[in-house]
Amino acid sequence: MAGDRIVERRRVFQQYKADVKERGKPFYPYAMFHDTIMSLVVVVVIIGLAVVWKYTTPGSHLTGAGAGWLGKLLDAPADPGTINFVPRPDWYFYFLFYLLRVFKWPETVVLGTIGIPTICLVLLLAIPFIDLRAERRISRRPVAIIASILVVLSMGVLTYKGATAKEALGSELIAKIPSWAKAEGFTGNQKALAGAKLFAVSGCLNCHTYNGIGGAFAGAPNLTAEGAKNKGIAFQIAHLKCPACVNPGSPMPSFQGLGEQNLTDLANFIEASKGPTK
Repeated sequence: MAGDRIVERRRVFQQYKADVKERGKPFYPYAMFHDTIMSLVVVVVIIGLAVVWKYTTPGSHLTGAGAGWLGKLLDAPADPGTINFVPRPDWYFYFLFYLLRVFKWPETVVLGTIGIPTICLVLLLAIPFIDLRAERRISRRPVAIIASILVVLSMGVLTYKGATAKEALGSELIAKIPSWAKAEGFTGNQKALAGAKLFAVSGCLNCHTYNGIGGAFAGAPNLTAEGAKNKGIAFQIAHLKCPACVNPGSPMPSFQGLGEQNLTDLANFIEASKGPTK
């Protein structure tokens, strides 16, 4: 069976060589030369657009400069103290963005973000090695055509759903605040509760961990029992305003942009977090 397949492939290749010799040109060097020229044109266009973008922007060396022919060179610096920004991916990742809403953290998120895309990519790469038929007519390739249509439709629907998805800022973390308050014993502390909400929506858990949730990034400490150290409200506010001033070398950004009242609430939350009560 394998020998017959090899003989057939050799016959098809010989037929291809004969057809090329009789009616056309071989892929190498003609098609490769055309592809090389086209790739060079694309690179030159990209470089040209980059130069135009750079040198038509007024005050291009300044952050927040005005817009040029192709838009602004730089936006204003990011504000680490913002509490109203909802991060969203670029449009070509909307399908994956919506899969994250289907496959919830932490039980099935690996399946949605790694498992399914990887399986689809492996199948796509394997198709040329599995299907070796020379048949090219659409009517004779129903499985391939139906699979292609389903993939396009699935990607289109998931992209649309991801683009139109609505979400409350930090909704999943805000829902955990009552359990935090109960575990830490600050249920009746209104300032600590307000600070817990700020903590949930300000991205603190991207680096820190709290009651088993968070990123533990760049050596950021676990804040579950930070209040047990009794550093005081004033210390916490000063640390939030300028972490590197209090702890030299700290990579934590300044949250001074939150404002004095928000910083006070956040400091009260941290000081009220003395570890799970028994």
